[in-house]
Amino acid sequence: MARLVTLYSLQWGDLSLEDVCIKAKEFGYDGLELGLPDHLDVRQTDAEYYKGIKDLLGKYGLQLKTISSHLVGQAVCDRIDGRHKGILPDYIWGDGEPEGVRQRAAAELILTAKAAKALGVNTVVGFTGSPIWHLLYAFPPVPESMIEEGYKAFAHRFIPILDAFEKIGVRFALEVHPTEIAFDTFSARRALEAVDHHPAFGFNYDPSHLGYQRVDYVDFIYQFPERIFHVHMKDVYWSDTPKQVGVFGGHVPFGDPRRYWNFRSVGRGKINFEEIVRALNVIDYQGPLSIEWEDSAMDREHGARESCAFTKRIDFQASKHAFDAFFAKD
Repeated sequence: MARLVTLYSLQWGDLSLEDVCIKAKEFGYDGLELGLPDHLDVRQTDAEYYKGIKDLLGKYGLQLKTISSHLVGQAVCDRIDGRHKGILPDYIWGDGEPEGVRQRAAAELILTAKAAKALGVNTVVGFTGSPIWHLLYAFPPVPESMIEEGYKAFAHRFIPILDAFEKIGVRFALEVHPTEIAFDTFSARRALEAVDHHPAFGFNYDPSHLGYQRVDYVDFIYQFPERIFHVHMKDVYWSDTPKQVGVFGGHVPFGDPRRYWNFRSVGRGKINFEEIVRALNVIDYQGPLSIEWEDSAMDREHGARESCAFTKRIDFQASKHAFDAFFAKD
C-alpha cells in the first residue's frame, strides 16, 4: 500500500476546518496536516475538544498523522522584530519584548506536543528560527565563534523543549529551510550535533528549499535516514539563464517573474520526485507525503487537486524481493 497523501492546512487558514476537510476529501486526499494556529488551539485542555477534531476528520474519512507549528516555532530562536507581530497570535506577541516573545513561543511548542498526544499524533513539524541567519553572507567577516555561539543558543533554547517532547512521547521535525538554524545538509548536521542527537529531534524533509540552493536534495535523505520524521511535497522552479533577481530573492515578492526561483505546484517545477520516492523507499520512510501547496501563479484548488493526483501516481512501495531472485534455483 502506498503512503498516505495529506494536505497541509496552513495555506487554507482562511477557511474553517470543516471546509478544509470537505475540499481535501473532494480533491482526493487521505488526510490532513493541521496548521497552527488557524485550525488547532493547543491551549485547549478539554479532551472533548480534541475528540471533536478527530470526529470531524473521521466524518470525512480523513486521517491525522501530523500537526505543525511553523509560525510560533519561528519565534523561539529568532531575532524578534516587527515582522513577527504579523505571524504570531496576539497572546504570543504580547508587548513585543523579544525575550518574552521567545519564552511564550517555547511554552506554546510544549503545549503543541501535548495537543499532538491528545490527538493521537506523534510528530510535530515546525520551525526553530535562528539567531545567526543574518550572518549568512560573511561580510563583514564573521568569526567562527559567532556561529558557534548561535548553535549554542539554539541548543540552550531547544533542548528543554525536546526534553518535554520526549517525555510526552512526541517528536519535533524541523523543516530545513532558509531562516532556520538548519537550511542545508551541513547546517542540518550541525544542528543535530548541537542538541547532541536528541532522540526527539529530526527533520521535515521539503526538497523545494534545498533545490533552488543547489543542495543535493536526494542525498539529504541518505544522510539522515533515521531523522526524516515527515515529508512535505513541494516543487520549485529555478531558471537556467541569468535573471534580474538572484537566489537571495531581491526584496521582491514570491511569484515575481524576475526571480531566479519560485515555488511551483507539485510536478510543475524541477524537483525530481521519482528519485525522492526511491530514496524514501530505501530508508523505509512510511509516514505521509504532505502537500504544502505554494504556487503564486495558480489557483490553489486546481493546484491542490493536481498535486494530490501527481503524488499518488508517482508514489510506490519498495519491492520485498530482488527482481532477479526468481532466476536462482535451489
